[in-house]
Amino acid sequence: MKSDRKRRRRNTVSVLLSLVAVAGMVGLSYASVPLYRLFCQATGYQGATRTALRAPDTASAATITVRLDANVNNTLPWSFVPEVPAVTMALGESVTAVYRVKNLSARPTVGSATFNVTPFDSGQYFNKIQCFCFTEHALAPGESAELPVTFFVDPKIRTNPDTADIQAITLSYTFFRADDAGAAADAGSAAKPAATVN
Repeated sequence: MKSDRKRRRRNTVSVLLSLVAVAGMVGLSYASVPLYRLFCQATGYQGATRTALRAPDTASAATITVRLDANVNNTLPWSFVPEVPAVTMALGESVTAVYRVKNLSARPTVGSATFNVTPFDSGQYFNKIQCFCFTEHALAPGESAELPVTFFVDPKIRTNPDTADIQAITLSYTFFRADDAGAAADAGSAAKPAATVN
């Protein structure tokens, strides 16, 4: 009799511990993406950039070239190109680059962009003030839009032996189809990019 109670108690404890472990793993899986993103932004790991409210008050005499790359996943029927392929700028200077996007399909679609910079070591010095990344952009059939990104490269890039010789950084964006099918059905009411062009 006592051994049955002990066995039931042990089984109950085992089941409860298993449920807590499963709940913890599910919670960690949901938190892993935002936590990884925060880690990458804080360290520049894997080409993640930093965010800033504004550029430094003074720019350096040294310059760097930032190449602008644009890609679209094959599930999204959009064209996506930078206005210029590259900009040469002073270190610490704030620059705004513009990308143009267009919905090539006959139905409303919603896209969201991810990004990185290469070489990866430069990510900790690449600072974005304004960006269209990780935001859903809805476009009606044939609609075009301009997407600005404002950034600067910290002059401290020249003080790190691992990055002192970097003369060019590539800022690369990739647009993917957004998961929100409801927003795609009503492009007029979904979040729009900052500026629209015909």
